[in-house]
Amino acid sequence: MTRTYLDNILDFHRARASADARVLEALVDEALSCAPPRGFANAISLTPHLAVIAEIKRRSPSKGDLNADMDASVMAMNYQLGGASCLSVLTDEPHFGGSVADLQAARNACSLPVIRKDFTVDARDLCDARIMGADCVLLIAAALSSEELSDFLALARRIDIDALVEVHDETELAVALDAGANLIGVNQRDLVTFQVDQERAVRMGSLIPSHLVKVAESGVRGRDDAVALRAAGYDAVLVGEHLVTADDPARALTELCVD
Repeated sequence: MTRTYLDNILDFHRARASADARVLEALVDEALSCAPPRGFANAISLTPHLAVIAEIKRRSPSKGDLNADMDASVMAMNYQLGGASCLSVLTDEPHFGGSVADLQAARNACSLPVIRKDFTVDARDLCDARIMGADCVLLIAAALSSEELSDFLALARRIDIDALVEVHDETELAVALDAGANLIGVNQRDLVTFQVDQERAVRMGSLIPSHLVKVAESGVRGRDDAVALRAAGYDAVLVGEHLVTADDPARALTELCVD
């Protein structure tokens, strides 16, 4: 079987989790004592146009540095000014140059709900996300067994954090639906080739039940892509590279907020 970029990243995170001696229930108690979340999925649902989840992303494994020296606080304020409904912040440091400090700085600089964009492989990762101040956590279907996905979704409900379940194809979508996901993201980037398939999200949009919140991820290059994805039934787009490399991120974001 062909190994993907995701496999190598997951190996790192699983090794780190296996060396973690912290007790889950203590973290659950700490997560439950945190201030109420801002409501990530609800912010998308209440947006009358295509919602934009604007990402703070310093670099990527495929492109290298994108905006390595950005100020996360300033970027978050620009995103809110441009009309973002939510933020996405990378906290993976070895592969994406992110950090918990970036997430906290971005969230403190604005009133938007924030998803922790990282590689969730252990139940304690969900608690960590809630404790650091995230309002949503990313669960990648390709990275988890169906049992893990179901268990993590149940824990997310227990500690009151939203969970965006990312899928790449119809098989993963079926697993996500069976697990009870109510916030579905379709990643247009192929895990093997790392290339973006612009038709993937369009093709799958009609397969996601209409009562669920639908998010298209990766490869959104501008207004034309936003229009196509809105027409395909998506409630939101998650956009990173296009925004962090723009001369005027707020303006670039506003152009994506299509009716």
